[in-house]
Amino acid sequence: MDPVIILGILLALLFNFANGLNDAANSIATIIATKALTPLQAVLLAGVFNLLGPLIFTTAIAATIGRGIVDPVFLTPPLLLMGLVGAVIWVLATSYFGIPVSSSHALIGGLLGAGFAAAGIGAIFWPSLALLKQVAIYSLFGAVPGALIAGVLAFWNGTFKPWYLFLGGLIGVTIAIPLAIMTGALKISGILAIILFIVISPMLGFISAFTLGIIVARIFRNYPPRRLTGYFRNLQILSGSLQAAGHGGNDAQNAMGIITAMLLAGGMISEFAVPLWVILASSLAISVGTLLGGWRVVDKMANRITKIRPYQGFCASTAAGGVLSLMNVFGVPVSTTHAITGAIMGVGTTRGYSAVKWGVVREILIAWILTIPAAAIVAGVCFFVARVLISGIM
Repeated sequence: MDPVIILGILLALLFNFANGLNDAANSIATIIATKALTPLQAVLLAGVFNLLGPLIFTTAIAATIGRGIVDPVFLTPPLLLMGLVGAVIWVLATSYFGIPVSSSHALIGGLLGAGFAAAGIGAIFWPSLALLKQVAIYSLFGAVPGALIAGVLAFWNGTFKPWYLFLGGLIGVTIAIPLAIMTGALKISGILAIILFIVISPMLGFISAFTLGIIVARIFRNYPPRRLTGYFRNLQILSGSLQAAGHGGNDAQNAMGIITAMLLAGGMISEFAVPLWVILASSLAISVGTLLGGWRVVDKMANRITKIRPYQGFCASTAAGGVLSLMNVFGVPVSTTHAITGAIMGVGTTRGYSAVKWGVVREILIAWILTIPAAAIVAGVCFFVARVLISGIM
């Protein structure tokens, strides 16, 4: 086997390990925040279900990562290797500083940067103008009624503010686009899907968790607090398992897509089909990272965004797990960090705007925005440097 491919496989597994290290917070933050499990029990639970996630869901996301970002004509092992380098450096750096970022988006940024450095803008799969128009139409179908409903409700309650129209429109888009995808009316993949769901996935988590939190609070409003706490701490184990499986099913496929693309580029397989050993190795790598735990990230997610009660932890985990499971089925590589952060903000907001520490949220949002371009720049620079130093290979 080509040494570059061997190095690439090892680096892809290292990336999934770093993914689990940073994204451990996605699976266990709410469980730790409400003390439903001890930290050790929580990481063990997350590790097991992160391993099972890719075996439960399809490998559609692996195909998106390996075939839907950069034109396969340009996907050489060195390009994939430098894309991984950019992603790994960014994820490890942010993990060190305790910043919850999207490992999926770091990898996508790395591939974009390495692809651009290798073959220019033409190496990237850009969406067609017709598809962009179609997305704009469906967005309007959601935004207009969403803004109108929000405006009418605000006037009805005597609390109208102009930004309510924007929020209502954003909620409408968040609902309309996934519905169009689920019904088959809108077929998007690759970069366009990734960019859209940078906004949609946290909003889906927010809306789902907020709605579920309101419903649960209404149904159980007369329950004794101690009984309610014990009941939902037990339920959190189930919802946390769903969330961890969704996390593993989505993020573990990052390495699967890269490794399979490397095997295909190296002529070791004849078509893009993820081998079983790749599924198992990728799943194990992310599970080991989760088991070791990125505790700075866990602390920020569990304790610094909002105070989470057991029933809210259940609602947040259920909402995030549902969003991730849905995206796994449709092969959209969304950020698990975005989904669970949105869900945590959603349950926090059920207690009022001031219940969420928006300064911490702002810091997280900045990291989200920087992830794709930062990883792209690092990968592009690494590719140019490697080309100069090892011109015969690159």
